[in-house]
Amino acid sequence: MSAELGGRTGLQGKLSQWLRGRRPKEATGDGGREDLLLAAAAAGLPLAPAAHPAGYRCSCDRVGCPTPARHPVSFAWQTQSTTDRAQIERWARHQPEANFITATGMVHDVLDVPIEAGREALERLLDAGIEVGPVAESDDGRMLFFTLTRGTPEDEDEWWPCELDCHPETMDEHPGLRWHCRGSYVLVPPAQLPGENRTVHWVRGPEHELPDPLSLLEVLTDACARYVGEEPDHASSAWPLRRH
Repeated sequence: MSAELGGRTGLQGKLSQWLRGRRPKEATGDGGREDLLLAAAAAGLPLAPAAHPAGYRCSCDRVGCPTPARHPVSFAWQTQSTTDRAQIERWARHQPEANFITATGMVHDVLDVPIEAGREALERLLDAGIEVGPVAESDDGRMLFFTLTRGTPEDEDEWWPCELDCHPETMDEHPGLRWHCRGSYVLVPPAQLPGENRTVHWVRGPEHELPDPLSLLEVLTDACARYVGEEPDHASSAWPLRRH
């Protein structure tokens, strides 16, 4: 879990470190799997057990699982998800190989972007002095920015388009920004992916306060637009629409 950084030099030094492909020590899970899961729960991220790698396949019984080691084990994951310390300890100890997902749209959302765009955006956000919350990297090429939720706005006529509030099974259809809110989930670090030494790991840990997603959105959409070779205006669908 990443430590608080005190000062501009520290921020830039740590950013340069992982941009060179060298993860900070605390992001690798050296602090212990259970401790990292409990820290995420203490920060308000509701957790539920997920599948794990079985070699290069998924631990579930589904033939040709489309999201190996990336999905919850229970169909009731939304109601099962919890921040209760005792329950998470039981799951972690009784299922030592299990990954965990965090259900979005309850306390937090996740802005999920290609890793190249995410690294560029993170550097720009830090340089601009914008508050950035927890950030995770996935070795399958994505970066996850954890934010406060916009999934339950006071005006319930407001909703997010399905291209952004997407289900993980359809993520490949959206190479740019994915907005995980109500009804979605992401793997929470530390998690193992199929393949050799492939993980989901913290770049900035859950001790960082969750920001408003709109404070990050412009920079993230701009970086994603350049990554996919489109103009930034093409990413304007990230703003809320009205239900008809």
